Amino acid sequence: MFDRSGSVSVGTLRAVLWDMDGTLLESENLWDIGVKELSLHLGGPMSEETRLATIGASSLNALTTVFASLDLDPHPEALADAKAWLYSRMGELFAAGLPWRPGAQQALRTVRSAGLGSALVTNTDRELCEFALDTLGRGHFDHSVCGDEVPAGKPDPAPYLRAAELLGVEPADCLAVEDSPTGAAAADAAGCTVLVIPSLTTVPESPRRIFRTTLEGLTESDLHALHRQEIG
Repeated sequence: MFDRSGSVSVGTLRAVLWDMDGTLLESENLWDIGVKELSLHLGGPMSEETRLATIGASSLNALTTVFASLDLDPHPEALADAKAWLYSRMGELFAAGLPWRPGAQQALRTVRSAGLGSALVTNTDRELCEFALDTLGRGHFDHSVCGDEVPAGKPDPAPYLRAAELLGVEPADCLAVEDSPTGAAAADAAGCTVLVIPSLTTVPESPRRIFRTTLEGLTESDLHALHRQEIG
């Protein structure tokens, strides 16, 4: 919500909602590989414009973007076949190893030691998220929300609204951590304060967004100050 001065008002920090790809894990680069290979599999190389449009997107949005770039008919059977091909390839890439983003492991521990709620909120479907949770550690999260478990993926606010609901908190009481324009738009629309740690692409500014170059050195007091939008 907004106060009478026109600035964004926030509640008391009660939970941190984590994006996965590009935020906690250096997996956005792996998606880059997989989607580029999918484009070639479907008939042609991927343009830079298309690549940028798929970063952080739900599987459906990414697939329809690739189909449009190749002037292919996105009928349901073709999309299903393309998704199966992509997820098979991504499973191979994930199984080969998922590196952490700088500071992410300690940041997860900091949130736990602070007694705050924690949820993973990702556009990745559950089948691949389970691979990632083996690396991330399920104990770091009270809940996880995947792209195939909500009516619409990011940039729709549904994933973040569902995470807040599962945690029993208001979105205004949450700090969402994101790296992409798509994810930041979803958290923003849900009513969360958004901590942006950019990875592969630039994220536009907005009244709800606060920027930091890395998760390294993030303290409990930083989390509360960031939620109040006092530091960046």
